Amino acid sequence: MESTSSILSVQTGRAFDADWAGRLKRTAIDKTPVEGGAYVGPLGLDGDEQADVEHHGGPDKAVYAYAREDVDLWQARLGRTLANGVFGENLTTAGLDLLDTVVGERWRVGPVLLEVTLPRTPCGVFQAWLAERQWVRRFTEEGRTGVYLRVLEPGHVTPGDPVTVEHRPAHGLTVLSGFRASRAGDAETLHGLAAVPGASEVWAAQAERALART
Repeated sequence: MESTSSILSVQTGRAFDADWAGRLKRTAIDKTPVEGGAYVGPLGLDGDEQADVEHHGGPDKAVYAYAREDVDLWQARLGRTLANGVFGENLTTAGLDLLDTVVGERWRVGPVLLEVTLPRTPCGVFQAWLAERQWVRRFTEEGRTGVYLRVLEPGHVTPGDPVTVEHRPAHGLTVLSGFRASRAGDAETLHGLAAVPGASEVWAAQAERALART
């Protein structure tokens, strides 16, 4: 089946010191395009780095993708130019509706096979980086979180590579529904996500926290 979705650009970044970057005073949110793409392994892209390894990186957050269509929406609302990678994404996609992405969905990108795992949770560093007031609240309310991806089959990703959804689980639980459930303390939905085969342990932890609040 021919794909109409593709990778618009590939970004990596190194950690740097910044007074505004939370308690660590260090961040790797500044991702810049790599013209020839990059090799993607189980822990992410060659040349990429995470400063806050407690909340970023690892097999379940190896790659972060954000849709150019969603960047364009924010660009119009904020009234400023937003380049690919400005949200700290490794892959800027075109033609993919990430709001409808199902947890456990698998993408074929050139030789690489990726699996959707988690939404991005906005933080104060993200807000300081964009220098937009109440950015965390606005980003959360909008729900255009982008998606984290696990690497099932490594390889080189290049701008222009088509993206084909090879597998879409029948459970119907989207990344957006999981994000909303985590914000609302919806233990039932979170337990449903935790039961998805191969699901990140983050969902089970969030479900337990939601139960503890009831």
